[in-house]
Amino acid sequence: MSASTANQTASASASAADAAAGTVVATDAVTGTAVTGTVVSADGTSIAYSRVGRGPSVLLVDGALCFRGSGPSEKVAAALAGEYTVYTYDRRGRGQSGDQTGLRSYDPQREIEDVAALVTEAGGEVYVLGISSGAVLAVQCAAQIPGITKVAVYEAPFIVDDSRQPAPSDYVDQLVAAIDAGEPGKAVKTFMRLVGVPGFVVGLFPLFPGWSKLKKIAYTLVYDAKIMGTTQSGAPLPADGPWASVQVPTIVIGGGKSPAWMRNANRTLAEHIEGSEYRELAGQNHMVKAAALAPALAEFYAR
Repeated sequence: MSASTANQTASASASAADAAAGTVVATDAVTGTAVTGTVVSADGTSIAYSRVGRGPSVLLVDGALCFRGSGPSEKVAAALAGEYTVYTYDRRGRGQSGDQTGLRSYDPQREIEDVAALVTEAGGEVYVLGISSGAVLAVQCAAQIPGITKVAVYEAPFIVDDSRQPAPSDYVDQLVAAIDAGEPGKAVKTFMRLVGVPGFVVGLFPLFPGWSKLKKIAYTLVYDAKIMGTTQSGAPLPADGPWASVQVPTIVIGGGKSPAWMRNANRTLAEHIEGSEYRELAGQNHMVKAAALAPALAEFYAR
């Protein structure tokens, strides 16, 4: 195993463990308490959110299996709260948010509508950060929602060359089959293997206290897979994707210790967004630390 592969595998393992175990919800920088609420999306789905801090609004978009209190966003929110009003939310089907679509009728456009409702709630103008598959959703939103005025993405997990094995062509079918068979845990394990979690770690996941929560939202892995589309096939990133329609200042951020395939993919994304920049954070991988990411975001948002 190469050093970069080892770093990515360790990152995926840590990220998965974090999702299973949960993290602490950020609190308001001034009052010490979280401000929570809900918005109603275009199709009637209730989307739950939290707000922390004060200053220009920033909306954080999570990746697969993550939601408020279970994933990286709350720590990032806490790190930014001294200068920004930061919104975190449960993507549909997760946490305290509803889901009027479900597995059969899901379309990524519904999640773009969810974000649009949150942008309105935040006053009509926000900066956005998307992490992992949430980065891809954030780019799709930036291409459509006028109120998004700056966008930062961290490590969109595209596979655009032969520097790693592509996702199986029947990956979505595998997830759907597991859900239909009443085996959501199998769907979670299928995802974990895709992102490089070692088999022995995958086998230990049912022992984590958050395993039941992961199984409950396992069907949303299909949502993230559909957001990714064909961008994990190993084919070059198409120049005419949604990123071509992004007209706001954009920064694409990667980890300096992430494997070549991830860095290649995100450099390519930056090349496809007019006027964007690519930056690497030294010592970081896919499991980015809030203490490293937040200063880069604050500097970008303050321009």
